[in-house]
Amino acid sequence: MSEDLKVTALPQMQRLLEIMAALRNPNGGCPWDLQQTMRSLIPYTLEEAYEVAAAIHSGDVEAIRDELGDLLFQVVFYARLAEESGDYDFDQVAAAIADKLVRRHPHVFGDAEANDATEVLRQWEQIKRQERADAATDTSVFADIPQNLPGLLQAMKIQKRCAAVGFDWDNAEQVLAKVREELDEVTVELNDLQVASSEAEQAKLQDRIEDEMGDLLFAVVNLARHAKVNPETALGRANQKFMRRFRQVEALAAAEQRELAQQPLSELELLWQQAKRELS
Repeated sequence: MSEDLKVTALPQMQRLLEIMAALRNPNGGCPWDLQQTMRSLIPYTLEEAYEVAAAIHSGDVEAIRDELGDLLFQVVFYARLAEESGDYDFDQVAAAIADKLVRRHPHVFGDAEANDATEVLRQWEQIKRQERADAATDTSVFADIPQNLPGLLQAMKIQKRCAAVGFDWDNAEQVLAKVREELDEVTVELNDLQVASSEAEQAKLQDRIEDEMGDLLFAVVNLARHAKVNPETALGRANQKFMRRFRQVEALAAAEQRELAQQPLSELELLWQQAKRELS
C-alpha cells in the first residue's frame, strides 16, 4: 500500500470501545445492555440498517451520520459480547474484514486486472468459490446465503450466484417473456379457484397459487436484476409513493368531510386519480 493511502486509527473509535466496555461492566454498567445477547440484538441491528437506508433516501446528511453511528454501535456491541465469551474481539473483526478486502481485490492490492465493475464482481465470485473450496465446506454456489434474508434480496443473491457461473438469461426481453408466462400460470390457477366446488379442492388450489405466485415474484426479481434495479429498493419506493398518494386521498376526502369507508370504489378511484395528478 502506498504511503498516501495509509491511515491511522481514529481516537473516537477507541473511545467508543471503552464506552461499550463500561456499559457492559457488571459493576456500574447499564442494566439493559447487560441483559443483551447476540440473539436479542438482531431486531435492533435490522432496524438500524433500515434506518440507515431511510436516511440515505432522505438525503439528510446529518441523519445519515447519526444512523451510521447507530449501526456501528451494533457491530461494537456484538464484538464486545464475543470478547466477553473469549471468542474474538473488535480488533479481530476489523482484521478479518481487512484481510478479506485485500484478498478479494487483487486488482487493487495485487497483480490482477479488472477494467470495469462487471469484471470486479465476476472476479469477486470466483475468489469466494475458491475460498469455500479451500475451506472444505459447502462448495455450492448457494453456500452462505442467509436463510432469513428478505425474500426479494434472497432471490437476488440466488440469481447472482447462478449468473456468476453462466446460468442466466441472455437479456431482459427473455426474462420479460418468463414473467408473462408465470403470470399466465397464476391466472389459470386463480380461474380454477373460482369454480372449485369443495373446500379440499380450494385448499389444494390455494397452495398451487402460492407456488405460482412465488415463481412469478422470482421472475420479477430476475427482470429487475437484468434492468440493473434492486427489487427491494424499487418496492420500497413504490410503497412510499403509494402511501404518499393515499394520504392525499385522505386529505381530499377530509376537505370535503367525506368518510373514506363510506365512499363507493368509483368515488375512491376518482380521488386517487386526483391525488396522482396533484402529486405528479
